[in-house]
Amino acid sequence: MIDMSNRRKRLERLVELAQVYRNWTRKELAEALGRDSTKLIPASGNPKLDLIVELADVLDWSVGDITECLWGVDKDADSAVKSDTSFVELDAMAGQAHADGNYREMIRLAGKARAAACDAEQRALACNREVGGWDGLGRFTRSLDVAREGLSDAPIPADIRRMLQSNLANACYNLWHLTEARTIASDLIKHFEQSPPVTERDRRTHAFTLYVHGSTHRRLIDADPSCANQHAAKARTALQAAVERLSLLGSDNDRVAIGIARTCRGGMLEAEVILGLLDPRQATATIVDAMAEVVNLQSYSAGDVLESYGWWCIFGCNIAMRHISDERELQRLLALFTNKADEIAERLDNWAMRERVFSIQFDGHRRFIGWTGQTTPLTIDTDDVRMITGTMGRFPQFRRTGWSMLESARVVSDSVVAGS
Repeated sequence: MIDMSNRRKRLERLVELAQVYRNWTRKELAEALGRDSTKLIPASGNPKLDLIVELADVLDWSVGDITECLWGVDKDADSAVKSDTSFVELDAMAGQAHADGNYREMIRLAGKARAAACDAEQRALACNREVGGWDGLGRFTRSLDVAREGLSDAPIPADIRRMLQSNLANACYNLWHLTEARTIASDLIKHFEQSPPVTERDRRTHAFTLYVHGSTHRRLIDADPSCANQHAAKARTALQAAVERLSLLGSDNDRVAIGIARTCRGGMLEAEVILGLLDPRQATATIVDAMAEVVNLQSYSAGDVLESYGWWCIFGCNIAMRHISDERELQRLLALFTNKADEIAERLDNWAMRERVFSIQFDGHRRFIGWTGQTTPLTIDTDDVRMITGTMGRFPQFRRTGWSMLESARVVSDSVVAGS
């Protein structure tokens, strides 16, 4: 982080830039900012929000751009400090932190690896590690930024570039930037159709890209309902291809590949119901049966396999909301699936799954009101408030739903829940 003295210097520099940009005198700038020309810079060097907002407007920058400039990491200074530990050692340590699920440590070590990198290739690899860390914390906007940083460096090997592109597509998918996710994934798939992968890295990238591509088309079923069948067909084809390629990766102990493949199979159920290849009640029954395998979550290690069961529950909710007309049965299935998905999201600290659980619970509650005619408020507890708040920060498209939940729900205290 920037210390107070440097922050003051940066604020002074931004004020100077604003004067030059607008071709204003200091007095004219002060008037635009609603301040005394002799007190443009706070003595503390720590500007209040109103000054940041006004300065952003004058510079035609975003508020985020201003705050990053004032409070962000001094990358130039950081890169000048070389670690005593080599890039290879730091990269291996970041990889171990990933395996341990310690994503904050992974991000810290990836940053040190980037500072210790000797060339663009190593910097790109460090960026990819950092992307994985932000992904693990559910901070997909940061994943997006860091993937773009890695891709902006040059020259980097083509297979590393493709790996970063696949992770960029995944970040777009998780943020519901579906057009971007589909475009990036489609381009990568076309490349692999023309030049089949020959390295382990490219084989993994190809399989993962198919998963992202299929999952994106699965989400487009609702986002682009006029083409639902086309999206379902493309989703099924891509997810099936992903399963086939994931099964060829590594050994039978490759839990990441096994977990992602299982998630793909669940997504295929959703697509097959849309295409009329599978009865919706049969599909939801299959998912209910699978839930019996994860009654005791503690018997599963945290990772992609357990995560796949949570996504199957989300897919079950999607199927039920689209195809189950019996409202009583629909509400039963939604409660069953969202409760289990919420348990798994809590066990894994999975924010993407939490976003889906909250969104589905909100939509299901509105369906319940329409069915019963009763305006019973949604009930949440203080833990839910914390989780909704965190989800709103991570997923911009969820903020409207999050605010609606917080403003209309009945909040019960933890002591009330514990005593009920």
